[in-house]
Amino acid sequence: MIAKLSGVIDSVGTNHVIIDVNGVGYLVYASSRTLSRIGSAKGAPVSLLIETHVREDQITLYGFADAAEKEWFLILCTVQGVGAKVAQAILGAIPAEQLPVVIASQDKAALRQADGVGEKLAVRIVTELKEKAGKMAFGQAATQKVQAARGQAGIEIKSLAKSPSNDAVSALINLGYGRAESFGVVANVLRLMGDDLPLGDIIRESLKELSA
Repeated sequence: MIAKLSGVIDSVGTNHVIIDVNGVGYLVYASSRTLSRIGSAKGAPVSLLIETHVREDQITLYGFADAAEKEWFLILCTVQGVGAKVAQAILGAIPAEQLPVVIASQDKAALRQADGVGEKLAVRIVTELKEKAGKMAFGQAATQKVQAARGQAGIEIKSLAKSPSNDAVSALINLGYGRAESFGVVANVLRLMGDDLPLGDIIRESLKELSA
């Protein structure tokens, strides 16, 4: 089984790259985000992690720029209705490091940006993967986007089960902030100041962070 390919770019299509490895060309399907990262210059060096799918009539290779993207590809494919093509479309629309926040916050609108993902499938994805996304220990990768936006580190991704937290997220969304962004900043405020913080204080402190 092929787990990694390193060689040079032979050609790049809309959803694939042909990697020349010592004169042998491997057709590798990849997300638009991965293809953007490796570029399209013929002869440029390239190295991708590979997931090999073997069927009776074909062997298909899927390539990933990093381990987080590959792991989320495998996780997404466990959801009924999400095949390899849809999983790569999702990873093209949403970076792998952002998926824990997007799914844990049930941001179905973000998922629907991907080709092949409608309302029903988006609901199924967040329903089946919310707990996994909330508990996954992705460390730096899982919090990269929120850290960059806030200029802080160590934001814990967790389910906002208490009603004040949910109300705070709803209030921020109503003010025009994105669902995933609101979820992340409220989670950070609670982590820093305690889960028993009153609703008004949660909203006030969240707005301070969002405007920083």
